[in-house]
Amino acid sequence: MAILAAVLTLGALGALFGAGLAFASRKLAVHTDLRLEKIMGLLPGANCGACGAAGCFGFAEAVLKGELPPDACRAGDESAKREIAAILGKKLDKSSKRVAVSHCRGGANAAERYIYSGLKDCRAAAALLGGPKKCPSGCIGLGTCVTVCSFNAISMGKDGLPRVDKNKCRACGKCVSACPKRLFSLRTQEQKVSVACRSLDTAAVKRGYCKSACIACRRCEKTCRYGAVKVENNLAVIDYAKCTSCMECVEVCPVKAIAVL
Repeated sequence: MAILAAVLTLGALGALFGAGLAFASRKLAVHTDLRLEKIMGLLPGANCGACGAAGCFGFAEAVLKGELPPDACRAGDESAKREIAAILGKKLDKSSKRVAVSHCRGGANAAERYIYSGLKDCRAAAALLGGPKKCPSGCIGLGTCVTVCSFNAISMGKDGLPRVDKNKCRACGKCVSACPKRLFSLRTQEQKVSVACRSLDTAAVKRGYCKSACIACRRCEKTCRYGAVKVENNLAVIDYAKCTSCMECVEVCPVKAIAVL
């Protein structure tokens, strides 16, 4: 009888604990949105943080909450963005692809102030008297932009200047943030011309340190039939709302300071 009582007691306790666990599992269950897994499957897994979220999982959660648009992933391709939008029952607005553009053509054409032999990082070099270049706005050329790019879209040319591969660039903006001279910007591919100079010094001063610097000669301004180019503060500026990419400014620039994207 004692054995039977013990078995019955243990059985009753087991049934009680089982019922308690079943109740707790229902009450405390975390309900996962099935769309989360689908969105995660469309993401590149780069975890670059360019969208502003903490990695791809953070992006997926933010998209589901409406905190980020479905096309905010910089690393994803266009088809993936459209599929994510479809999962959310949304439609993407048609927009042109953006790419990073470098605004310097100095490189080997720019004079040096001193020989730098420190850490191979543009930010470190810039901390030492503004960097080794005489041009206060010129590319230092140590390739920090190459290092920070998660998509291998930037490489250094033989002329000591960065080259952006438009096919690989995802406009994540890391090069924009990393460059201590603020030489990168993001442009749509329709904006085919850009001013490859940032210096606001006078033409006489610029000639002393760079053969490719804008000399504010105003040939671009006078040539443009659409009023899209103006020289302001010794530097050509392009108004992309007026620019038609006719390339006439590129052709007349005597120092090739206006470049094709």
